[in-house]
Amino acid sequence: MAHSHGSPAHPTDLGGIPNPVLVEVTRSDDVESRHRASAVIVTAEGTVIEAWGDPALAVFPRSSIKPIQAMPLILSGAAEAFNLSDAELTIACGSHNGEPGHVELVENWLKRIGCTPSDLGCGGHLPYHALSAENLLRHGGSPSRLHDNCSGKHTGFLTLARHMGVPVEGYLKPDHPVQREVMKAMAFMTGFTPATTASGVDGCGIPAYAFPLQALAWSIARFGAPETLPENYAAAATRLAQAITNAPWYIAGTTRFCTVAMEALKGRVIVKAGAEGVFMAAFPAKKLGVALKIRDGAARAAEVLMAGLIRRIEGIDLADYPALNELAMPTLRTRTGEPTGLIRLAADAGI
Repeated sequence: MAHSHGSPAHPTDLGGIPNPVLVEVTRSDDVESRHRASAVIVTAEGTVIEAWGDPALAVFPRSSIKPIQAMPLILSGAAEAFNLSDAELTIACGSHNGEPGHVELVENWLKRIGCTPSDLGCGGHLPYHALSAENLLRHGGSPSRLHDNCSGKHTGFLTLARHMGVPVEGYLKPDHPVQREVMKAMAFMTGFTPATTASGVDGCGIPAYAFPLQALAWSIARFGAPETLPENYAAAATRLAQAITNAPWYIAGTTRFCTVAMEALKGRVIVKAGAEGVFMAAFPAKKLGVALKIRDGAARAAEVLMAGLIRRIEGIDLADYPALNELAMPTLRTRTGEPTGLIRLAADAGI
């Protein structure tokens, strides 16, 4: 049975459901900042077993839903037709760092399907990976569409267009056949029709739709428990989960939370972050899914909360996973490296 944590004195969101502080930032021994959040744990059958805040909160999942958006690659037969590798399928689900290995993979994939970087509608930005960005600029380079963290997802969309025999032009538009297939997959996996809630445009230019947090958690729970799905969707979820588990560096990259967590837990979790403080994660062995939203959009709080939920669900001591543990309660430092405080789960978060 679902239950919420936090006192009624906490500020509330729509529906009057408490919106608890789940993450706090300290300076020395004092709490300097607080992040309010909603989070929910759902079974693959759709039962909410635990919730903090409002599980019905409508949320733009942003990049956290990329594994679901990649399912049409398998459902359509495009992945098989173009012999997509584990790395390519993973980067189609990813928000990569723009490291050289990410850029090279996307560039070669585009060539194989008869496309060029100019076909990508995602724009471009400097690599998220600081050393890669520094090296790019030092050698006189400039950020291209290949460096965009969403270039793998967009190359997946172009691959789907090629396989369907439809124009690649306009693939960002909601009525394009590619986006209709993506919406169909999201609607099926969440059990929710996207067009019935708020809609907009994501940072990379594709249509963005809001879903109840609980529906997002159910979608990723089902993704991790393919035996609960019809045969075609089960095959798609199984193939993508296998790829992500085998090649987690391509979903994010060096030192990034999603990659670090999946490398550490080796198939026990499939986790994907999104902008504005959103995360989704599947726990295949337990047939559970998690979705969370930090209400002020802070990624720093989302990672700490996700780490806490991983620890809670898996029943592990994060100290046994040093790289993940470092992200679970980051130390804040001065510019000369002296510790000043922590980002941590709130003392009364109940996680």
